[in-house]
Amino acid sequence: MQTGKPVAEIRQISPTVKQLQPFALCAGEFTVPDDFDTLLPKDILTAFEGT
Repeated sequence: MQTGKPVAEIRQISPTVKQLQPFALCAGEFTVPDDFDTLLPKDILTAFEGT
């Protein structure tokens, strides 16, 4: 360690600005079926979960 010589420099960090995505960016690109959140049949669940 040498006296009088800087070992670090303190500077302000420029903030990163996130650009917001517009709402409904994909409007009209696809449709979600009404039964989207219903449970899958047992055989398909078994195939995914392996139980």
